[in-house]
Amino acid sequence: MTPRAQLDHRLRSHRLSAPAATMTDAARHMLAVQSQDFVAGRWALGVRTRGSGTKAGPTIAQADRVFARGELVRAWTMRGTLHIIPARDLAWVLSVTADRQRRQAAGRHRDLGVDDRMLSTAFRVLRPALSDGGGTRAELFALLEAAGIDPRGQRGNHLLFALTIAGEICQGPLVPNGGGVAREQRFMLADEWIRESDAPADPLAELFVRYIDGHGPAGVADFAWWSGLTLGTSREAAERARARVDEIDDGVFAAQSTPRRSPKAADVIALPAFDEYYISYVDRTRVCASEQLAAIGPGSNGMVRATLIEHGRVIGTWSHADAARGSAPELFDGDHDPDAVASALARFAHFVEP
Repeated sequence: MTPRAQLDHRLRSHRLSAPAATMTDAARHMLAVQSQDFVAGRWALGVRTRGSGTKAGPTIAQADRVFARGELVRAWTMRGTLHIIPARDLAWVLSVTADRQRRQAAGRHRDLGVDDRMLSTAFRVLRPALSDGGGTRAELFALLEAAGIDPRGQRGNHLLFALTIAGEICQGPLVPNGGGVAREQRFMLADEWIRESDAPADPLAELFVRYIDGHGPAGVADFAWWSGLTLGTSREAAERARARVDEIDDGVFAAQSTPRRSPKAADVIALPAFDEYYISYVDRTRVCASEQLAAIGPGSNGMVRATLIEHGRVIGTWSHADAARGSAPELFDGDHDPDAVASALARFAHFVEP
């Protein structure tokens, strides 16, 4: 497969040139989209949803209603990083990734005194509020402090992380923001908020298949980076999933069925910060010139900037705040259709309009 064909295939796999009917469908296809920046995470679904190629495309309010219905949640699903994930997929994904995340956080948890006893106490203290409409981070931290557990110094965040990967809690409905863009969710009791859960026969193989479905063509090393699993475990995942994916090149896998490109697909697309299209691979030079990687990140602050892509290649960066104000992006060169660039940013501005 030529590099150009691989890019075309990846754009379709990511639902960027073959958008899904709804944001829930986009989330199911991608399985998990990185979402420590919650506006970015919601736009990652919006840009993969039908209508995103027009000014009258999906809106962030529609995304928020999906969370309110309990179809999507946010959780630390892998690599100790927050992702948006279909609620029905959370439990089985954590059955594969939680132990690895727990091991990676063990040293920091020892420093903070986060142990089984503290976790048990924290869950006992928080459970009534979680079961009664949930609680914001600040509300839960106040309950912890009242019970003698100091949430400062990241201890509170690590307790919420540990309770999440243990399958006890998740982030669900949005907290209204006075007519502006809502940026905070309520933590909920997972076994009460999530009404239905899938149970694949082989969760490890399923994780590999779902990664390839939403990100292929890709290799085992890419899956290891994305999932946070060891390379050995990732090789095992690929072997167990072999009958359900196509090996299109030596060690490069693609889905057995890929969505068709939409005739309305835009040539220029505004991707959010931390987007899966850029971040989910070991080698990012397939979509971005090597000399431009530093401009995108991750930098020393861990930030990965929002990007503009044209025919699958990164052509510049932009910011969510500037786009909402109509400010210009930072293009790497001037050889691009200004109207196509403006339209891509206008679609995001429409998405976040109150």
